[in-house]
Amino acid sequence: MSFPQFAFNNVRRNFRAYFTYFLSSAVMIMIFFAYSLFIYHPDLAHSNYGNFVATGMRIASYVVYVFSFFFVLYSISAFLKSRNQEFGILTILGARTGQINRLIFLENMLIGISSIVTGILGGMLISKLFLLITSKIIGEAELRFYWPGKALMVTSIAFLLLFIAVSIFMLVFIRHKNVLELLKGSVMPKKEPKVSWFLSILGASLLILGVIAVTSKFSKNTLMYAAVTGIAGTYFFYTQLSVVIVRLLKKNRSLTWRNTNLLRISEMSYKLKDNARMLFMVTVATAIACMVSSVLLFMAQTNSTTYKNSPYALIYTIRNANSEKGDRGHIVKELNASGVHFTEQKLDFIYYRGFTLNGKPRGIDLLPLSAYRLLSEQTGLPGIQNVSGSDGVLILSHTTNVQNYEDFAGARLQTKQRSLTVNQKINTDILPFGPYSSPFLIVSDAVYKELLQDPNLFSQVTYYLYKIPAWDGAPPSRHDPEVTIGTKLVDWNQTVTSKHNYNLMLHARGDHYQSSRQGTAMMGFIGVFIALIFSLSSASFLYFKLHTELQRDQQMYRSLSKIGLAEGEMSKAATTQIALLFYIPILAAIVETLVVVVPILHGLNQTNILPPILITAAAFTAVQTVYFLLVRMQYIRSLRKLMV
Repeated sequence: MSFPQFAFNNVRRNFRAYFTYFLSSAVMIMIFFAYSLFIYHPDLAHSNYGNFVATGMRIASYVVYVFSFFFVLYSISAFLKSRNQEFGILTILGARTGQINRLIFLENMLIGISSIVTGILGGMLISKLFLLITSKIIGEAELRFYWPGKALMVTSIAFLLLFIAVSIFMLVFIRHKNVLELLKGSVMPKKEPKVSWFLSILGASLLILGVIAVTSKFSKNTLMYAAVTGIAGTYFFYTQLSVVIVRLLKKNRSLTWRNTNLLRISEMSYKLKDNARMLFMVTVATAIACMVSSVLLFMAQTNSTTYKNSPYALIYTIRNANSEKGDRGHIVKELNASGVHFTEQKLDFIYYRGFTLNGKPRGIDLLPLSAYRLLSEQTGLPGIQNVSGSDGVLILSHTTNVQNYEDFAGARLQTKQRSLTVNQKINTDILPFGPYSSPFLIVSDAVYKELLQDPNLFSQVTYYLYKIPAWDGAPPSRHDPEVTIGTKLVDWNQTVTSKHNYNLMLHARGDHYQSSRQGTAMMGFIGVFIALIFSLSSASFLYFKLHTELQRDQQMYRSLSKIGLAEGEMSKAATTQIALLFYIPILAAIVETLVVVVPILHGLNQTNILPPILITAAAFTAVQTVYFLLVRMQYIRSLRKLMV
């Protein structure tokens, strides 16, 4: 038997242990290849949106590749640890260090090359479906199948280099072990997990600081601060705080000495401590996937809600209307040519810069009460009975710039001639001027006319609002007239507005909805694949650790069965330990998602946040449960074989 045949037989005999590692690697390579297939597609060279999507997929492929490196590195180290005794016996039989290194290298490369071949074949099989779905999402004509020579070459070389690099790196790891250490392997008696009270308090403090940061006023700095403290706190939670919690449980004698709780709690401290780094990685990966999925789902939901709350199909805005006139005639001409019935309404605001608020000059859009009442009748905005000459009413919609106007609520505004008190604030879901309109202030008609007397302190803003009854209702599809005509008008506006210092802006409700939907769908499409990788890899991590500890657990449960432990009690104890490993990371990830995503979106004045997060959490929990049931079934079956 030649040396390569010896390595091949080792892989074949350990195939059950290698299977999930092989499968996870093949899935990563398949997804990387599918992304490459799209990135290098010849039909996208002249498509702007296609290039944008290709850039997104290129970034996603980098994420997949970096994650693959750490996944392969961790998996190989877990396998080598479980085979220490085998390497020790080979050493006693005369195998040199170089031969063992060569064996490890060959085994890893066999698995790596098999994964590359399987992943690329899998990618080729799904390539037609992948291109079909992607072309539909980005709105391009159906992308034809082509011979992906460049994608094949890039994928093969990239992952071949990855497996070679990881294999060489791991040889350094095995070289530092002596024969005695190798023979003892994983059966060396374990010492009771130690805990540092300083690091435990530090971990708890970091988690608390992370929560404080994320619930404070939203900014880039607080977000970065929350991310750093949250990730560091999660690490110390697994390495230190979890041991402290188990010790506290042990002190509760009524709980510890009930049924087989002593066995469960004692093993729990070892399992959590031994697997702390793995649980930390799984939690961070799951939390990132859960947060991204929740935000994407929320964006899709918000896009649909924004469409339904926008009463006007077209909004033409002219800023500096005292000098700019615009070309609304082109819009009317296009609508007449399409044959739809429409009404046009003109609404004049003034952007007034003459207010003083808390000693500082502030400007805001103003609308007279009579104009607001007319607008309210047509759009469903809340009614206002009366506004005196000394009062103002602040209208806030759910836009991202609301926080810039929070200091107007309840404030006293001062001009040279008079003062106004903002004694009422109205929050509304209706978006009469589209998703990007600013909050505005309602004043009495008399005050409005008075403020118009000083032309140096205001600029006029004119809105032309187009109501088209035939286009109201459910959000339109990509080929509906509202989208095609709206997109045509938006393209026209983009060609002319740069000549007018961007003072002429056209918002088309259908075009905005479809553009946002396409962008969200594409990011979701990419995100689902990455979340799939994270999820599958997390399950593989847990399977590897359980497989590594299986021999020790078999010996322990066999000994316990000799002194009376029943098979059912063994099953319950083992199930509890496996469930902790599977569900603690997903529970921690869901908590972190709630703690991070909810305050951030609240800070952006977004509501109705919980449903997308709960849907995402339920989906991840369901997938994790499938993995748990499969692993538990195999693990319990292995333990049951050695019960007396």
